[in-house]
Amino acid sequence: MLVDEVGRGEPATAGSPLSVGRADVPDPQVPERASRRTYTAQYKLDVLAEYDRLDKNGKGALMRREGLYSSLLTEWRRQRDRGALQALSASRGPKPADPASRRTAGLEAELATARSVIRIQGELSALLAKLSPSSVVSPESEQQR
Repeated sequence: MLVDEVGRGEPATAGSPLSVGRADVPDPQVPERASRRTYTAQYKLDVLAEYDRLDKNGKGALMRREGLYSSLLTEWRRQRDRGALQALSASRGPKPADPASRRTAGLEAELATARSVIRIQGELSALLAKLSPSSVVSPESEQQR
């Protein structure tokens, strides 16, 4: 049962302006993790160009419409002045390594593994040579010489 806004306890009809339907109530759930907005370099340049053409009232309207802050526009302007498109399109986070250095690092790791295997094989060979019966000289064989 819907109750009118005044709170008289009288039921409000579904079509009346005082009724609140299920579709009118916003979803109270908040996303578990907020996500950052990302902007393309072209979008940044377009917004800056439009912002520079507008008067004071138009600038405020543009920022509200796009959901931007003046500090963000200031940073975009600095980026544009520094070197523009290259700085504007640079992605955040660690820079990917070039393929040559990745290949070199992989080869160095393989070389270190190969050296370890060769060293262990040499030590094993020396140990087996000490333990083998043919390498042990018996006193009888020395007397026959």
